[in-house]
Amino acid sequence: MANKERPINADLPPARAGDTSAARAEKPAPAKPPTPAKKSVPAKRRRKPVPAALKAIFGLFVLAAVFIVAAIVGGGGGEQTSESPAPVSEAPSTPAGAPATQTPEDLGYPLFATANTTRVGGSDPASNAAAVAVAAYPSTQPSQQPPAVTVVDGDDWRTAIAASVLMAPPVKAPLLISAADGMPDASSEAISALDPQGSRATGGTQVFALGAAATPGDLETKRVSAGGVAGAAALAALRQKLSGSPPQHIVIASTADPAFAMPAAAWAARSGDPVLFTGPDQLARPTASVLEAHPHTPVYVLGPSSAVSSDVVREIGKLASPVRRVSGEDPVANAIEFARFFDGSFGWNVNDPGHGFVVARSEDPLDAAAAAALSASGAWGPLLLTDSGDTLPAALRGYLLDVKPGYTTDPTRAFYNHVWVIGDQEAIDVNEQAEIDELAALVKIGGEE
Repeated sequence: MANKERPINADLPPARAGDTSAARAEKPAPAKPPTPAKKSVPAKRRRKPVPAALKAIFGLFVLAAVFIVAAIVGGGGGEQTSESPAPVSEAPSTPAGAPATQTPEDLGYPLFATANTTRVGGSDPASNAAAVAVAAYPSTQPSQQPPAVTVVDGDDWRTAIAASVLMAPPVKAPLLISAADGMPDASSEAISALDPQGSRATGGTQVFALGAAATPGDLETKRVSAGGVAGAAALAALRQKLSGSPPQHIVIASTADPAFAMPAAAWAARSGDPVLFTGPDQLARPTASVLEAHPHTPVYVLGPSSAVSSDVVREIGKLASPVRRVSGEDPVANAIEFARFFDGSFGWNVNDPGHGFVVARSEDPLDAAAAAALSASGAWGPLLLTDSGDTLPAALRGYLLDVKPGYTTDPTRAFYNHVWVIGDQEAIDVNEQAEIDELAALVKIGGEE
């Protein structure tokens, strides 16, 4: 009997701790910018009712789709050919005399995607968080509803990143963004659609409210009043109480450089490891108190010495042991190093194909918290960063090439990558998304196409 062909990376040995090298597959020709699909009035079809969860955020996706499609039409430039990929769907024109509002059933869901990427295209973190929460929990039936949601103050990115830990099992509370003077419509609609009921793991709580964030008044709510560094320490204590066990690891990030802290949100959601904060030159007292309570818990400092100095790392080492630093020289490289890193049971260890990824702008720390649920559901995977809205950083391109999936004979037996792109056209251009799609695409290795 003939031997079955195996995935291209199946026989590679596992990467060693700290080893950031990986084989690169030959890259295919660059993808051409997408061409918008021809607009048309949708024909009436008999279909099942659209789930309430999707209807709740339909306005967000309509606006994102219109914005992206307009950018493609207006900014594509040059001659367009039939070879260019088109968006999966686009907001159709409104027929004369028809209501101004379309339903998700008419528009399609998601509104913009490629074969290997899906965009959450909100124009602000609150919209992105609402869309992510519903994507992670479609809530068409009770088994798909989250037991609780976490509502954070949009003015406090530190507590928002730390709050990602409540997305990890057993709590499973996706994050939504609010403000002291009221909840954004996207967050209110998401809570209505998700309809959290509380659980034994949440102690019956339906909403975890942080800081001054406004919340619905009719749900069982537990509020953590502290914010910033103290809020992160309070969340570590809350997570330990809800899970019934001490943390396996602790991540410490910088209060001064949010882009270096962003990757911690995805890991906290995936692992349940709390995220604490410190200043670059002095260990914050609330963080020190948590470390003193867990002197034998491994600590991982995220970011280079410019974000957290060596003096602070030595001070941490006096309170808890062991301590290791995971870092890159800039936010893009730092996120990649964290994606590659592993040390025993800590770290993503994503050095081969077959994973999910999330890509966000390094200027938007709240988007890291907003997207955290994607790293703890579906195709779980690390957060990667781009520092440009229209050009993929060389380091990120190189990493995606390193983990690019390939096959020799049978593509159905290969590993695949999928990338979530966070933000609208202003955050990450559709042409940059197309390049990410190309780098994530499965490619044939050897022989002829």
